[in-house]
Amino acid sequence: MPTLRRHNRKRRNGHHMSVATVHKRPRPPEFEPGTVPPDFIPAPDLANWAMASFVVDGAPLENPDHQHLRDAIIGCLWATIPNSRHMVQVVGQAERSQFQGGKWIKARQEQQMRDWFGELPDFILTFDAGYASVCDDGSFCALVEHELAHCGQALDKFGGPKFTRDGQPVYVLKGHDVEEFVCIVRRYGAGRGAGKTLDLVQAAMQRPSVTAAAITGACGTCRTKF
Repeated sequence: MPTLRRHNRKRRNGHHMSVATVHKRPRPPEFEPGTVPPDFIPAPDLANWAMASFVVDGAPLENPDHQHLRDAIIGCLWATIPNSRHMVQVVGQAERSQFQGGKWIKARQEQQMRDWFGELPDFILTFDAGYASVCDDGSFCALVEHELAHCGQALDKFGGPKFTRDGQPVYVLKGHDVEEFVCIVRRYGAGRGAGKTLDLVQAAMQRPSVTAAAITGACGTCRTKF
């Protein structure tokens, strides 16, 4: 029986939501052979696990870089259809919950979100079910944190966190810290790479701050390399 550890975080409506940290990594659902699964499957257990593992105060793999998400509403989906971009497999995607179009179009989109998540999320994270079913724990944690890292809070003109007039965070999607090609770094060195390429290389040369034992504590499955 997995151990449960509960964290309370205050939601925007003033109530507290109890988040249970189940020390077992969420898995995509399995379907009988011959059946056609839905293209997208809501994953509330994955959303709770992500918040309880990386975001909330005292999480086993807590990352201070995500602290602005402690009051955010995040919806997660498993995708059973493959996706690729520029000939590279896409295994995760983060997007803002924003609706465009006429009144009926926006109402239909909002209804879909409520049907999936029970409320309108601030961010929607989608993960490739096929990849998630075979990747090792460390790769899965890195994937989930990668998408969480895209979920940012806007900055005001003074460089501080931006809020609405009623005190709610203004959320935005963040780009990658590094936008560079491997061949450019190989030919010219990390110091001439775009963005924070040098910072990334220097971080890669250090020992990881998240240990394998800590990952096991959050995921509860073997660390087999596939």
